[in-house]
Amino acid sequence: MTLLDSLQTTLAGEHAAVYLYGVLGAQTSQSLEPALYEALVEGYRRHRGHRDQLTGYVTEAGGVPVAAAGAYALPAQLANADQVRRSAIGVEESCAATYSSLVANSVRAQRRWAIIALTDAAVRQLSLGGAPQEFPGAPDLVPTPN
Repeated sequence: MTLLDSLQTTLAGEHAAVYLYGVLGAQTSQSLEPALYEALVEGYRRHRGHRDQLTGYVTEAGGVPVAAAGAYALPAQLANADQVRRSAIGVEESCAATYSSLVANSVRAQRRWAIIALTDAAVRQLSLGGAPQEFPGAPDLVPTPN
């Protein structure tokens, strides 16, 4: 995969993350679940920032940034805070995977930035109640027991 392809794939993932965080925030009561609501607002802000940074990287690489889709598949169950939280963890797992690929396909400043974004997704996943992983975004790197 070329650097530009990886940047475009990661940008597409961030478009989806921004959309999904907006939906998840709309399904969460700020008064009944203030910690979750704040985590979702912060996730939305961070993903918007990452999306904007990636747009610049794609342009610098000579590409035309991929546009956001008109809509995205939504999680089937968003009836309570636990379901919203699990969906947000899933968004972060997906973002970690795309950033892991970007780390593998980039160099220098873009790689450093991708590592920071990957770490950010892994930490947000943990803060939402997700399980720690040896290599966030790259489960194929986890050694198998003998």
